[in-house]
Amino acid sequence: MLAILYKEISGFFSSLVAYITIAAFLIVTGLFLFVFPESSILDYGYAGLDSFFNIAPYIFMFLIPAITMRSLAEERKDGTFELLATRPITEWDIVIGKFLASVAIVLLTLIPTLIYYFSVYQLGVIKGNVDTGAVIGSYIGLLLLGSAFVSLGLFASSLGKNQVIAFTIAVFLCFFFFSGFDSISQILSFQSVSSYLMAIGINQHYQSISRGVLDTRDLVYFLSFSAVFLLFTKTILGGRKW
Repeated sequence: MLAILYKEISGFFSSLVAYITIAAFLIVTGLFLFVFPESSILDYGYAGLDSFFNIAPYIFMFLIPAITMRSLAEERKDGTFELLATRPITEWDIVIGKFLASVAIVLLTLIPTLIYYFSVYQLGVIKGNVDTGAVIGSYIGLLLLGSAFVSLGLFASSLGKNQVIAFTIAVFLCFFFFSGFDSISQILSFQSVSSYLMAIGINQHYQSISRGVLDTRDLVYFLSFSAVFLLFTKTILGGRKW
C-alpha cells in the first residue's frame, strides 16, 4: 500500500498537469477572495475567510475529479492493473493506497492557502481580529469534504478506461451529493422528509463543521461516506479482476 501511495504522489507531481491544476485552484480562489467585488474580503468590513470556504467546495468539484480520473482508469487502459492484480497485494491495498495519495495531494493543495489566513490576520483593523477557531474548523471540514470527493472520484475512475468519462461522472456525483439533496428538499413540502434529505447531503455537514464545531455526527458521516464509496470501488475492482 505504501508503494502505491508513493507511486501515485510521485506520478502526479511528475506531470505538468499537477502544477497547472494546483495553480489554477490558487488563482481562482485568490481572485474570489481579493479581486471580485461580490466576494472580496476587502469589501466585507470584517476579517474572515467565509468567501474562500464558500467557493472552495465548488472548485473542488472540478479539481478533485481531475486528480482522481487517471487513478484507476489509466491503470486499466494501459494494462497495468492486471500487473497489480498479480502482485501479493489486495484490492483494499490498491484502493486505500490511491485514496490516501489523492487526499495527500488535496492537503498539499490546501497548504499554500494558509497565506490567505495570514493576510486576513494582518489586514484587520485590529491585528489578529479573526476567528481562528472557525478557520481551523473550516479547514478540517474542507479536508473531510475533499476526502469524500476523492472517494467519489475513485469510484468513477473504476467504472471504465476513459479518463474523460471518469472526470465527467465524478463531477456529476460531487455536485449531486453536495447540492442535489438540498435542491430536492426545497421542492418537497414535507418538513420531516426535507430535513432527512438535507442530512443525507454533504453540504449540511460541511457547513456544520465550518462553524468551528466538530460534532461527532459530522465526522462519522464523512468517514462513513468515504468508506461506502471505497467499498463500492473495491467491489468493482474485485469483479474486474475475476
